[in-house]
Amino acid sequence: MSEILTERSGGVLRLQLNRPEKKNAMTSNMYIRMAEFLDEGANDDQVRVVLWHGAGDSFCAGNDIADFLNSPPASGDSPQARLMRALANFDKPLVAAVHGATIGGGTTMVTHCDFVYAGESAKFQLPFINLGLVPEFGSSYSISAWVGHIRASELFLLGRPFGAARAAELGLVTRVVPDHELLATATETAQQLAAKPAGALKACKRLLKRSAREPLEQAMRVENEVFAVLVRSADAKEALSAFLEKRPPDFTKAKQPATGT
Repeated sequence: MSEILTERSGGVLRLQLNRPEKKNAMTSNMYIRMAEFLDEGANDDQVRVVLWHGAGDSFCAGNDIADFLNSPPASGDSPQARLMRALANFDKPLVAAVHGATIGGGTTMVTHCDFVYAGESAKFQLPFINLGLVPEFGSSYSISAWVGHIRASELFLLGRPFGAARAAELGLVTRVVPDHELLATATETAQQLAAKPAGALKACKRLLKRSAREPLEQAMRVENEVFAVLVRSADAKEALSAFLEKRPPDFTKAKQPATGT
């Protein structure tokens, strides 16, 4: 069974993460395929909007930890970096419908979307610090720019989960809707966008994103460099191993790496 399902209808390309048994946790192959679908959609005049959602009871629980341990991302090109670039450069509207677990990369990936509808069940978390890691997908810039340093510090440095209502309060989602209305609401917006003049739609998105493009690209580059160092650190290995072994991590003996930040 494909880990990402696609469907086209009336100018809308629908992408569905399809690992419900793993809460749609991302593998290296899923990052690559998502990037390919977005790049193809960007170059296809028949695609005017992308609608993105998850199968089962979750949107995306972040990285598949076992896959992540086997193939940790390196600085520069990686499956994760390919998707980051595809999202950052996508100049057509991106509409996300998120519900259930929307954790780590599940949260940071949708910061690149133009509309984010959250079901009432959505549970967000930026747990990078708990894993001995740092933010990704440019979120150290974008989320700080949106919510301010104090609130961003709460989200990143404590790494605690927060619900859909809090995400709406922070301005991280467009609107919170009942779960049973989530996909219909996001689909309606996607269809409305697909009916608008394509050239003006792309130009407007470029203008809205123009001032953020350079600092976002810089943030993604620096995040990738630091992430590549920390993911190979003793802290990260302990945290990720503890996650798989379902035990509390012990960071007391780990030597701190030099990150150059």
